[in-house]
Amino acid sequence: MVSQPAPFSNGQTEVAPRSSVSASEEQGRGFLRLQSGASLASLVAGLNALGVTPRDMISILQAIKAAGALQADIEVM
Repeated sequence: MVSQPAPFSNGQTEVAPRSSVSASEEQGRGFLRLQSGASLASLVAGLNALGVTPRDMISILQAIKAAGALQADIEVM
């Protein structure tokens, strides 16, 4: 943390160390298992059912495409 003095107060900026850091992760709803040859619509519906955010869904679809398991063009606007 940084403590900044008021303007024209002739004070000095002080740095106060902050040694405690916390992080939390939301618990997922579970895994989704699709049969081979599943459609993109069923994959998206399943990810929506799991509560996946749109940003994460785009990342998941891009990763699936990069792995060669998705034959589609992805356009992110």
